[in-house]
Amino acid sequence: MTARPDGALLVVGDVVTDVVARHQRPLAAGTDTAASIRRLPGGAGANVACWAAYEGCGDVRLLGRVGADTSVWHERELAAHGVRPLLVVDATAPTGTVICLVDTGDSAERTFLTDSGASLRIGPGDWSDTLLDGVAWLHLSGYLLFSEPSRALVSAALAAARARGVPVSLDPASAGFLTELGVDRFLGLVEGVDVLLPSRDEACLLTGLPDTADAAAKLSRHVPLVIVKQGAEGALVARTGAVSTRVASVTASPRDSTGAGDAFTGAFLAALLAGAEPREAAAAGCRAGARAVERVGGRPPGTADR
Repeated sequence: MTARPDGALLVVGDVVTDVVARHQRPLAAGTDTAASIRRLPGGAGANVACWAAYEGCGDVRLLGRVGADTSVWHERELAAHGVRPLLVVDATAPTGTVICLVDTGDSAERTFLTDSGASLRIGPGDWSDTLLDGVAWLHLSGYLLFSEPSRALVSAALAAARARGVPVSLDPASAGFLTELGVDRFLGLVEGVDVLLPSRDEACLLTGLPDTADAAAKLSRHVPLVIVKQGAEGALVARTGAVSTRVASVTASPRDSTGAGDAFTGAFLAALLAGAEPREAAAAGCRAGARAVERVGGRPPGTADR
């Protein structure tokens, strides 16, 4: 599992519009709850790509599918973050939308209402093996596994990457959608992936084990390298059936946890492509995750904020 240091990172995944509603009080059913509401570019795949570029990866490309309604805006936002957008414009479906309900308490925990729109209509017809030209690493958003067309794209992309010797990582993306898909089906679909980056909840769901370290170890019997993201508890690195490293978290003052896992993944991949060992790359991921929760939305600071 060695990436060429001079190659690009290709991310394939979702590009959506986030509507982030930060509320100070519990939601009041049947009436109004005051909130601060912002419309922001998002999507797990797009966020990972932006954080990888922000963390120093010099050539980041993103393949995704959007609606004609917001395609220009999303392309502009990706380019502004240093990502080369390879967006397919859907003539029928609008861009996906996620309503992010964020509790502004100490944990800044969020709940998602998701309309995937065009993002899960991406399919094998949108893939070409030439997309891997010059690519040193392929990252797949787990959201691609939640529709038939995008599952077919995953199969085509994995086969092409294996044929070229390009390592592949995948982030499971959603414990809720994983439950609907089924654990056995998921594990079958990710066969051939080199790195798996689940959250703590996703790792436990995928293994049926309540202890995160045990879950990480078990998953690493299926996938060569497993990085379990634990938020405020840091991260675990597991290989060949055992946890090899526990990485400490970084202290943060949370405002919005939307995209924190994406920030971790993007920074982890950028560090790995720069030659870091998994332990060092996971530490970079923890630093980026801490930075992400102190911002509203799932993207890193723009050029003017650095």
